[in-house]
Amino acid sequence: MAVETELKFRVATRNLRSLAGWRIPGGKMGERSDSDLVSTYFDTGKHKLKRHGLTLRVRQNGDKNIQTVKSANGAQFGRGEWEAEIENGVPDLREADDTPLEPLASRKLRRKLKPVFKTSVHRTTVPVRTRRSEIELAIDRGRIVAGHRASPIEELELELKSGRLADLFRIAKAIERRSGAELDLRSKSDRGYGLARGSEEQAVFAEPIELEADMTASEAFRVIARATVRHFSGNADAVRDLDAEGVHQMRVGLRRLRAAISLFAKVLPRAGTGAVKRELKWLTGELAPAREIDVFVKEQVEPIMLDRALSRGGKAIKDEFGEKRAHAFARAKRAVSSERFRRLLVDTLEWIESKPAPPTEPANVPIEKFAADVLHRRTRKARKEGRHLDRLSPRARHKLRIRIKKIRYAVDFFEGLFPAKRERRRLARLSGHLKKIQDALGALNDFVAHRKMAVAAGLQAPRKNRRARTLAAGVVVGREDKAVKPLMKVALKEARRLQAA
Repeated sequence: MAVETELKFRVATRNLRSLAGWRIPGGKMGERSDSDLVSTYFDTGKHKLKRHGLTLRVRQNGDKNIQTVKSANGAQFGRGEWEAEIENGVPDLREADDTPLEPLASRKLRRKLKPVFKTSVHRTTVPVRTRRSEIELAIDRGRIVAGHRASPIEELELELKSGRLADLFRIAKAIERRSGAELDLRSKSDRGYGLARGSEEQAVFAEPIELEADMTASEAFRVIARATVRHFSGNADAVRDLDAEGVHQMRVGLRRLRAAISLFAKVLPRAGTGAVKRELKWLTGELAPAREIDVFVKEQVEPIMLDRALSRGGKAIKDEFGEKRAHAFARAKRAVSSERFRRLLVDTLEWIESKPAPPTEPANVPIEKFAADVLHRRTRKARKEGRHLDRLSPRARHKLRIRIKKIRYAVDFFEGLFPAKRERRRLARLSGHLKKIQDALGALNDFVAHRKMAVAAGLQAPRKNRRARTLAAGVVVGREDKAVKPLMKVALKEARRLQAA
């Protein structure tokens, strides 16, 4: 088995062609080679291999057919890769022995395999040598085809053949600065499956996280952090398309990574952590207005428009906030189209892969022990604060909600480490109570923001629609005020149940 340690970037066509002849600072360029590669990816109709974290590809390279099995389980930086030369363009599962595909390689699977998508690329390869490392630079231009759908391929890959990760990232940063290249953690197979589903440009949701019991806390953090970066970065195109769900999912991915940094604070190296946290907070802040205004319009303003007596005022408020919403989404789009965002992606991934030397004692704690301690300690603290929830100020309630959310994320991260039925039932109960508290406190937190927006809409209304807008704004505030007591009751009830979880 070989392990690919690589970084892949999207590059605009106008910048891609110039990179093959560019002299990389601190690197000696070798002889350029060109090839045309046609690859067909196989799976079942229900994408069984994809669901097991595998890809099966047959690539035509000249007169050779190379079958490749790839595995990406998140446990390492890069992907496991198993290659074998076969006679023709049809997969030969006899060559899957000693690969992760072997347990699935039955006659039934063989009958169900069919082409899912195909890639055709012209690849330019240039070896790069530094003082301590050998890196391969590959430039791919072509397209992915799945049925009647097609998507262009304009990519640059850097693969570390031998040497240091630091050299790989140093060259990556130089290329990003020169060409505006954007780190893309999706593989060609990820894009191909998305194209086959007709959802390549749609919002990306969190992927399952699989931790192994023999991991250290440091190793587990890297698995979790990589998954969260894939989550938020995978929504860049959806945000640029002004998709509300894409904005929401990018924010969720960012919150999950920030929660992981908090949960694993004792494990992480001090060097670079503060800078990464600041940049993640910046991006979260750039997305926040779009999400807040979108929720206000959809959940508070649009419902009152269904009331004939309030429809005029509701429409006037929606028109006003429609314009603000457009500005907020444009701001989010500018953020993810900026050089700062591109730099954030590379810097964050480099920080995740950096290993403290020597590793700290908490970093070497077995993840099972670390997870149990984190869940116990944080849940106990949340129980204590929850006893006085109805006396907390809005700001204190918001802080408690953030703590509750971090515990929920911790349950999501760690639940695979507790396979026993009793433990899974306990975690499910804990997660259920936390979710109800989080939802209630989240609604109460939204009410604070919505009140400000509704009051401003009424007080700042132009003379033409002042009465109608003021009435509609008053109804929004009144309805939310009416909902406060029941929500607080739910939160207190669940907090008491949390104590018994």
